[in-house]
Amino acid sequence: MMGRMGSDNLSAADNQQETEKILQLDPHWVAGFVDGEGCFSVSVHRNDGAPHGWQLNPVFQVSQHRDHRAVLEALTATFGCGRVRSKGAHSSVDVFAVDSNIHLEQQVLPFFEQHRLVVNADDFSSFATIVRSLRRGDHRRRDGFESLVQLAYGMNRRGRQRKRPIAVIFGGSSETTRQAPASSLEKI
Repeated sequence: MMGRMGSDNLSAADNQQETEKILQLDPHWVAGFVDGEGCFSVSVHRNDGAPHGWQLNPVFQVSQHRDHRAVLEALTATFGCGRVRSKGAHSSVDVFAVDSNIHLEQQVLPFFEQHRLVVNADDFSSFATIVRSLRRGDHRRRDGFESLVQLAYGMNRRGRQRKRPIAVIFGGSSETTRQAPASSLEKI
């Protein structure tokens, strides 16, 4: 469908026509594309103002080489939310991201519940549970917070890329910490 998108050989009119075609992405194509290039993640950040000193931040993102930024822009039209930004000053990668809990719950979750994922199905399921639990305020209770953190640490290759072990978040003495999977307790 994209052909030579981003090629210097395309005229401005051709490029505009190609972009307009992309703006009407097939939802099943989007699900497959996200299965290959997308990520559902929940970061855990120190926040002294949060009920337990930590904040959960869910984000849905899709990365792509800047030559194919039009596809990422089309995702903003498909979902009706999100933004596209460069991954960094020295990076050739652009990222489409949705981090608004309201947009995640109202646009992203229903889309992928209707257009099922295969590769990212388990991470999406955990992600959906976390997003909805945050809205309900489950994270305000200690047991709810610990359950959501464990769920987050079980996502994306079981949290192996996390900067801090789960024990740091739980203060090192919680029963939940002792029950956490060994892989989420390791510091990489």
